[in-house]
Amino acid sequence: MKLTLMRHSTLQIAEGICYGQSDVDVSANFLNELALVKQKLAGEQFDAVYASPLQRCSKLAQALGVTEYIVHDERLKELHFGDWEMQAWNDIPRDMFDDWAQDYATLAPPNGETFAQLQQRGLDFLNEAQQQHANQHVLVVTHGGMIRALIAHALNMQLKGLFRLHIDYVSLTGLDFSGSLPKVSFVNR
Repeated sequence: MKLTLMRHSTLQIAEGICYGQSDVDVSANFLNELALVKQKLAGEQFDAVYASPLQRCSKLAQALGVTEYIVHDERLKELHFGDWEMQAWNDIPRDMFDDWAQDYATLAPPNGETFAQLQQRGLDFLNEAQQQHANQHVLVVTHGGMIRALIAHALNMQLKGLFRLHIDYVSLTGLDFSGSLPKVSFVNR
């Protein structure tokens, strides 16, 4: 299976806010970003399209017009930041944030989830998609955290290094699961 991961467009939210699984709408720049990503996808054919159900992903997937049928999958959502959702990062108690930042793979924000849990959701989706689309090209419109987690899986990389990977808005990342070992074809295209 060939997998193209697309990060959603920019959001209508103030800078410095933790939004995770909060359903924040797309920014006023959406149409410009849509035109850009359509250029990136020119000539690509997809056998299936999946998206996070959050509107920033769902709207982009629908607006691409590459297929009439989009499967929305809860497992493709961003990290759940629990009590930190919709708070300014600077308002989160520094000691709590620092503890989490040192071990976000196994520590969760209060009432949230760990990156290991996010990655497991992604792997559950990936395993199912590989069974359903073994020799096909699949587009997934999702979030930066999920893209990082799937790259880490493909590279057999520890989750501790996730934030060394910068994932741009409306960027494309290519993963190939057709051989004996997963390959990363491109990142941030």
